[in-house]
Parts: sequence; structure tokens; C-alpha cells
Amino acid sequence: MRIVNFGSMNLDHVYAVDHFVRGGETILSGDLTDCAGGKGLNQSVAVARSGAAICHAGMLGVGGEPLRALLDEAGVDTSLLQPCAAPQGHTVIQVTPDGQNSIIVFGGSNREVTPAYMDETLARFRAGDYLMLQNEVSNLPYALKAAKKWGLRIVLNASPINDELLGLDLHGLEWLVVNELECMALAGVQEVFEAYEALKVRYPEVGILLTLGGDGSISWKDGEEVRQQVYPAQAVDTTGAGDTFVGYFVGSLAQGLSRKEAMDLASMAASIAVSRPGAAPSIPAVSEVRARLGK
Repeated sequence: MRIVNFGSMNLDHVYAVDHFVRGGETILSGDLTDCAGGKGLNQSVAVARSGAAICHAGMLGVGGEPLRALLDEAGVDTSLLQPCAAPQGHTVIQVTPDGQNSIIVFGGSNREVTPAYMDETLARFRAGDYLMLQNEVSNLPYALKAAKKWGLRIVLNASPINDELLGLDLHGLEWLVVNELECMALAGVQEVFEAYEALKVRYPEVGILLTLGGDGSISWKDGEEVRQQVYPAQAVDTTGAGDTFVGYFVGSLAQGLSRKEAMDLASMAASIAVSRPGAAPSIPAVSEVRARLGK
């Protein structure tokens, strides 16, 4: 089976700060790093580095050629990228000394994805192939409908949460991936495990993958629950850690690994990623992940 990721691509501007800037405050940054990112791009790189084949679809804006180059270097198929006249999407990221981040996203070219382009792209794939989606590109509701029509296995990373996403019918997904805040928002419940249980009831045919930060992750599908520990790491930059986890998870499943094996590899990959600066550049190759696991 093949994997296509309809995802965002961003130029990340990462500023090292003592603390996140507050309203009315001006602070100095000790360092600036420009690198590749975007939930879509990060996840495609993670899938490729897990050892699976993946095609990235999305809009390449003005200034975005370095992002194509990075995807190519990582082994991602970029033949379906479509150029557009909008500026490339970018982010402004604050990173504190303990590795925590605060992010502002400018959609730019990522908001230029059209239904016609989605139809043209998805028609190249067939029932049973994986489609990865995040909420950083335009026309997400249309992508879900089109993918269901083609019989694709949809993996939706429900991030970032907004009113449009909260109003979507998520029946028919293969996997719904959420963190704690996203899980509670989607369920309309203010306690994370109550929210998780509520989503299981609301979408009984959908696999639920809940990431819990330092408490690891938990998944539910076909009546079976799998829990996964987190592998401790000295956090340098947590940007892209969740994307690393999702990409490794999907890439591992597509290669025929069990859900437990996929979550284990994904957890170690994310642990390695947070110990390094940047988003996409921090994602490890599967050989390093397996070596750390002793496999």
C-alpha cells in the first residue's frame, strides 16, 4: 500500500528566548535558526525516515524551494507538489531554555490548496492506500469527503484545532490522532481520559491515538487498547516531536508492523527528536531508532 500526505510546508523561524513574550512586552532573542517545518512536511520526513515510501502533496509557494530540496533529500516523492504565487507558509517559534515552544503559523501557500487539485491528486491512489491529513491546509472538509469516496485509509492529525475542525463528521477515519487539549476540545469534555472514552463511543469504528506528553501515548482500535511509555530525553526543542511520532506510527503500520511495534518505534523516534534543535532536521533515521531500542 502507498502513503500520500496532503500537508503543510513551512519555513520555520526559531528564536531562542528566556521566556515566552507576554502582552505588551519586548524581549531579546539570543539566537535565530531558520529551518524547514510544517506539520505536513515534518510527518512526511518522519514517514520516509521510518523506512516507508511516501508522496507529499501540497502547494509550493514563493521562497519554498528549500523545502522541496529537504523532502527530496529525505527520500520523499515530491512529484505531486504544485507551485503557486502565494508566499510560502512560515512560522515564528519561540523556544525556551527547557525546550518548550510557542508557535505562530502563517498559512500562506498552504491555504491555496483547491478541491480540483485534491481530486487530481487523490485519483492517483486507490482503495486501501493511506492518506495523511492535518489542519494546516485549506479545504480539509473536502479532502475528507473525497478520500472517503476513493476508499483511502485516512489518518487525521486533528491539529491545530479550530471551529471548522470541531464541526467535522469524523466517521470513516482509519485513525484520529489527538493530544490532550485536542482530545478534550473534540469531545467537549474537560478531563482528558473522559474525553478519550467519549470519542471511543462517538466514533466506534475509528482508531483513536492519544498522545500524552511525558505520560506516553494510548491507542484504541477494534476493541483493543495499547499503551506506550515515553522514552526519557533531555529536551532541547520539542517542536515537531508530535509530528515525528505520527509519521513513524503511520510509516510503521504501512510496513506491516503491529500497532504496539509502531507505537514503540514512534515513541523512541520522538524522544530522539526532542533532544535536537529544529523540527524536520531533528527526525532520526530508523536505523538509529532501532539501535536505541536494541532491536
